[in-house]
Amino acid sequence: MLKPMLKNVGKKQRAFLANPSMSQGRELLFTLGPAVVAVIAAFYLATVFMPPPPPKEVTISTGADTGGYFAFGKRYAEVLARAGVKLNVRTSAGSIENLERLQNPSSGVSIALLQGGIGNSQVAPGLLSLGRMFHEPLWIFYRGPDIERLADLNGKRLAVGVEGSGTRVLVNDILKAGQITANSATLLPVSGQAAVDALKKGELDVVFLALAPQAPLIQTLVRDNDVKLMNLTQSEALTKLFPYLARLTVPQGVFDLARNIPDRDISLVAPQAVLVARNTLHPAIIALLAEAAQGVHGKPSLFAKAGEFPTQTDPEFEMDPDALRYYKSGPTFWKRFLPYWIANLVERAIVFLVPLLTVLIPLGKVLPALYKWRFRQRLLLWYGRLKEVEEDVADVVPGPEGKNAAATLHTQLDNIDDAVGKLPVPIQFAEQFYQLRNHLDLVRERLKQKVA
Repeated sequence: MLKPMLKNVGKKQRAFLANPSMSQGRELLFTLGPAVVAVIAAFYLATVFMPPPPPKEVTISTGADTGGYFAFGKRYAEVLARAGVKLNVRTSAGSIENLERLQNPSSGVSIALLQGGIGNSQVAPGLLSLGRMFHEPLWIFYRGPDIERLADLNGKRLAVGVEGSGTRVLVNDILKAGQITANSATLLPVSGQAAVDALKKGELDVVFLALAPQAPLIQTLVRDNDVKLMNLTQSEALTKLFPYLARLTVPQGVFDLARNIPDRDISLVAPQAVLVARNTLHPAIIALLAEAAQGVHGKPSLFAKAGEFPTQTDPEFEMDPDALRYYKSGPTFWKRFLPYWIANLVERAIVFLVPLLTVLIPLGKVLPALYKWRFRQRLLLWYGRLKEVEEDVADVVPGPEGKNAAATLHTQLDNIDDAVGKLPVPIQFAEQFYQLRNHLDLVRERLKQKVA
């Protein structure tokens, strides 16, 4: 049974394994060498695929410094500041400029608030949505006879918003649907306070404003007896034509119950503002923004129930998976118990360790078995050498020729004994080791009896 096993070992390998000068350190090095190479390779791969640390500073593009987008940007910045991240809030002319900045790699802008209907994943494929944040009702104030349908705007002087603003895009879509053009009405590029002042002076007939109901301009206009708020009776039809619009109702008396302002329910249409980010923005920053969005927009308001915003779906942009993960599960385990930067360090370290453990765990099982196999092979080789000597002992004959052969065999046995004595013996092989030494003594004894 022994010889067939030995035949499977090459001559060079037999010579190497039988080398009596092979120290335990060299034996371990020879066994562990491939494992060390594998660990180094895993370490390198871990460093390559390990996510970078989150940035300490990012920029959001909002709107005018007197508008709601800018105010919300400042509130987001407060949340991120608590985690040690600086959010730069940049003003802009509106949603159009915000979208342009996001699509321009050199703008420095990574995040922006956009009005619904401004863009989508087809025209801006590198952007992801963090959800819809709030309704942006379109208020239509006018002077003169009642206006309820879009056709009633023909022949009027209309303040449709400045170029580059989301209001201008929204109003253009609605007027186009109602077949209101520059030939049938006067379209003026003014908005905000300037448009309201012109309306009060009689220089305009109609003003379109996309503002939150608590905005000072809205609060002032609804209480102005010379100005009326248009009840858009075709609002439901507009929501079917433009899926990014929602129909809203301003309840009678909601602004002032004592004075019954407004004096009837008013129908409006409203896009929903969306918070978008570049798809390269770090997941940890996305999670912080999602946390900020929930805190700022999750409360009930005139047009939203508690928890209605931010939404987990978006009709125009693909949702960011990290934002969805936060909305569904909240902060990660480590972020619940550790400061932001420490939690990020721990999470990155886990990602770093996964490939290492993937290599180390199997090696921890394979290496001991490999080391045992190598030592067993060395024992088998010396057993083989001893077996060969034992067969030669059986051929020794009495007389001078037998004594010369016996002397040679004694030398071979001494060499085997010396080599075996230098073997690094793991404790689990101590029994086999001493059996080999005992076998050596038995062969010596038989040799002595042959030449006695």
